[in-house]
Amino acid sequence: MPSEKKSIADFSCPVPVGLYSNIVMAHGGGGKLSHQLIEKMFLPAFGNPALESRHDGASLEMPSHKIAFTTDSYVVQPLFFPGGDIGSLAVNGTVNDLAMCGARPLYLTVGFILEEGLPMDTLWRVVQSMKSVARESGIEIVAGDTKVVERGKGDGIFINTAGIGALETKQPISPVHVRPGDAVLLSGDIGRHGITIMATREGFEFETDLESDCAALSGIVLGLLSEGVEVHCLRDLTRGGLASALVEIAEAAQHQIEIQEAKVPVPENVRGACEILGFDPIYLANEGRFIAFVPASESERAVEILRAHPLGKDACIIGSVMAGSPGLVTQRSRLGTSRIIDMISGEQMPRIC
Repeated sequence: MPSEKKSIADFSCPVPVGLYSNIVMAHGGGGKLSHQLIEKMFLPAFGNPALESRHDGASLEMPSHKIAFTTDSYVVQPLFFPGGDIGSLAVNGTVNDLAMCGARPLYLTVGFILEEGLPMDTLWRVVQSMKSVARESGIEIVAGDTKVVERGKGDGIFINTAGIGALETKQPISPVHVRPGDAVLLSGDIGRHGITIMATREGFEFETDLESDCAALSGIVLGLLSEGVEVHCLRDLTRGGLASALVEIAEAAQHQIEIQEAKVPVPENVRGACEILGFDPIYLANEGRFIAFVPASESERAVEILRAHPLGKDACIIGSVMAGSPGLVTQRSRLGTSRIIDMISGEQMPRIC
């Protein structure tokens, strides 16, 4: 990295030239910006044999004939927030999507959309964060792309990812395998990511510190699978939170799901912020929480396994699947009344991930 502060504008070229799929330049080396980013930032941070081959694509070894494959894009604002940043969010989010399929994360591709004028030290912080999180979760960044857009058209950084993982379970994990009688397990408290992003973005201050739950879920999920628990479905609780995840699964499975409001753990600072701002915690985004559907007979053992992991210390059973109205989700209140849970028509807080 140069010692003086530089921005993307300092290295921009008339037609920004991107990286080919293995973070090497097309057309014999490309522009100055792309060359500098590859040689001084991306290769040192993400270096591995697949990248160092400097070829147009990565040749990869797969330990299994069955793989999980996913893609996602990240446009969170602000770029940095308590508990994470757009870089850690991008890696963890993709790892978590693979984990929800019952897969061990292996390989990741990254596409950067950079706005002209972006400070190079901002990009450096994001890249170093991605490097650290990828190492912790055991995934390798093996290919990528970078583009620069005109000032005012990119909002700093957008990141696109694609991930590949090896399936670790013989039984498929998906909503269509949910059955009446299944217990609904929640891995921990909800709402912290959504409230943290909102508070940071708007400059709100609360009496207690808020921090995102952004984390990689592969370890806790693989721990559950390695113990032989019969897992029918997994879903991380990102956009739309717990409520949207439950509705999506109920509709796909064509069964009814009921949860108990008193059983859903919500931190006091999140609950207080929601009361002030008029939010419902079950609709808030999370980046380190998931639900699991398992047979009732295995639910208590599954909770014990989850609680043995640092990310699952507050794991609990919050509801069950019934053969009632297909696609319906209901919540039993603390007072014993029941209400229908539906997806919200709009985002409570846009640009959340």
